[in-house]
Amino acid sequence: AQDGSQLLRVTPQGQQDPLRNQTAVVDKARSTVTYYVTSQSNLSAVVLYDSRNGYVCYKALQRRACYLRRMEPRDLQPLQMALNTSEHSAEQLLHHNNQTKFYREFLGIVAGEQVEPQGLGEAVQSLCEHSAIFWVRRGHGPGRQRLIYLCIDICFPNNICVSICFYYLPE
Repeated sequence: AQDGSQLLRVTPQGQQDPLRNQTAVVDKARSTVTYYVTSQSNLSAVVLYDSRNGYVCYKALQRRACYLRRMEPRDLQPLQMALNTSEHSAEQLLHHNNQTKFYREFLGIVAGEQVEPQGLGEAVQSLCEHSAIFWVRRGHGPGRQRLIYLCIDICFPNNICVSICFYYLPE
């Protein structure tokens, strides 16, 4: 991190969700929030919210690919909550309670369109170094003829947990 950047690392304490181990790193200088998630099946993934450049980037660490989409208005509330968090209230970033809502989201991978890393911003470029970058777009699910390729489970400060599942769109 550069001088003057404020990094905040948060790992949930106490009641640990058996399905996932999650850490959030908030970099206020770069306007990024990076979630590091390890699932029960030992799949590690990184989800990067880059508000300066307007991207959300997903990377499963066992695969040599990044999946990129443009930030949407609904991404901004949990992002701002995380960026405005002080160390004192940091534990609330990843806190579960009985009001937590669980959702599933489907993102279709646009396989034929590899993205050039130039112009995506420093945070995405460093996360996706040595990896192919593909656009993804929100879908209604893969349908019966498409297989789910990968799912990443992540929880946000506003008591919402999302299972983000990727599948390949027909070319």
